[in-house]
Amino acid sequence: MTNFEELKWRGLIKDIAGDDISKKINEESLTFYWGTDPTADSLHLGHYSSLITAKRLARMGHKPILLVGGATGLIGDPRPTAEREIISKEQVEKNLIGIKEQVERIFNGNVEVVNNYDWIKQFNLVDFLRDVGKNININYMLDKDIIRRRLETGITFAEFSYTLIQGYDFLHLFQNKNCVMQVAGSDQWGNITTGVDLIRKVTGKQAYAFTMPLIVDKYGRKFGKSEGNALWLDDAKTTSYELYQYLINVDDEKVIEYLKVFTFLSKEEIEDYEKKNLEHPELREAHKALAREIITELHGAEKYEEAVKISEALFNGNLKQLDENEIETAFKGITPYEISNEMNIVDLLVEASICKSKREAREFISTSSISINGIKINSQEYMITKKEAIGGRYVIIRRGKKKYFIISFS
Repeated sequence: MTNFEELKWRGLIKDIAGDDISKKINEESLTFYWGTDPTADSLHLGHYSSLITAKRLARMGHKPILLVGGATGLIGDPRPTAEREIISKEQVEKNLIGIKEQVERIFNGNVEVVNNYDWIKQFNLVDFLRDVGKNININYMLDKDIIRRRLETGITFAEFSYTLIQGYDFLHLFQNKNCVMQVAGSDQWGNITTGVDLIRKVTGKQAYAFTMPLIVDKYGRKFGKSEGNALWLDDAKTTSYELYQYLINVDDEKVIEYLKVFTFLSKEEIEDYEKKNLEHPELREAHKALAREIITELHGAEKYEEAVKISEALFNGNLKQLDENEIETAFKGITPYEISNEMNIVDLLVEASICKSKREAREFISTSSISINGIKINSQEYMITKKEAIGGRYVIIRRGKKKYFIISFS
C-alpha cells in the first residue's frame, strides 16, 4: 500500500483539499500541522486519533507542527448548540503548558510545538481586518456549516471571527514554516478551507488539507470533554487502569475500527484480530490488543502491565497481590470508610452502609456473599484487623459479584 492508501484503509480520510494531495503524501516530505485549543490541561482520547495520525504521517517522512491555540483558545471555537465558556488568560496559559509537555512526550520530542498567540498578538484590529478580513467574503463565512447552524440561536462576533484567525494560522505557517498541509477532524473542515482559500488569495499558491472522520463511541457520541465522556491522556486524570477498563469493554462492532485508527499494528495483524474477534469474541483478543497498544504508547509498558494486574486481581478476587498504590488506583473516586480499631464483620457491614441491617449482614455472610480481600467470609464472628489490611491500611469488601467497598485503617 502507498501512504495515502494506508490512510484510506484505516478510515482516516474524509475531506481533502488539493487534487494531487495523494501524490504529495506518497512522494514528498511535507511540513504539516494539526491544532488544538488549550481548553483543558490535558488532551483526551478524541484528540488522540488526530495525534496518532500526525505521528503516522511523521513515520511516513512528513514533518509535524502541533499548534496549541493560545489566541483561539481565548475566543472559543463555535459549537453547534451554544457559545463556549470564556476561560481566563491565566488558565489558558496553564493549559497550554500542560498540553505542550504532553504532546512532546507522545512524539518523543520529535515535533515542533507552536502557539498562535505569538503571532496574533502582534496584530492590531485594523491591520487584521485589512490583511485578513478583506480577503474573506461574508457570504462565504455564513455558508460555513457550523455558523449557519448557529444563526437561528445567535452567534457572537468573537465566535464568528474564529475561522478568520484559524485561517490566518495556516497562512502564517505556510509563509514562515513552509507548512503546506493541515490535518484535523472533520468538524474543522470549514475553518481549514478558510485557510486554504486565504493562502491562495494572498500567495497564489496551493495548500493542502485532509480531515478525518470524528471517532465516536457505540452511541454515536464523540470522545470529547463537552460530551461528558472524556478519557484524558494524562494518567493523573484518567488512570491506565480506567483506560484499560474502557478499551477492553468497547463494542465488538467498534474494536476493529479503533485498531485501525489508534494503533500502529499492520493491516495483516489487524485483519488477524478481526478474524479472531468474529470466531471467538469471548476471548476479546482484539480488545486486549487495542488496550495494550494505546496504553503502552501513551503511558508505557509498566503502566499497561499494572492495569492488567489490577484488572485480573479484581476479576479473580485475589486482591492481596496488589499493593497500596494499586488499590488506590483500582478504587479511584471511591471514598474509603475509615476505622481506627478492629471490628466485627457484622457491625462493620452495617456501619459502613454495606448492608442495611445486621439481619441483612448475617444473611449475606451465611450465603457466602461477603468477601474480604478476595476471601469469602462465612463466620459472623469474624474480626477485621489491621494485620490483614493491604499495605497495613486497606481492606476490600466485596458484596455479591460486583459491588466493592473499601475500608481504611486510620
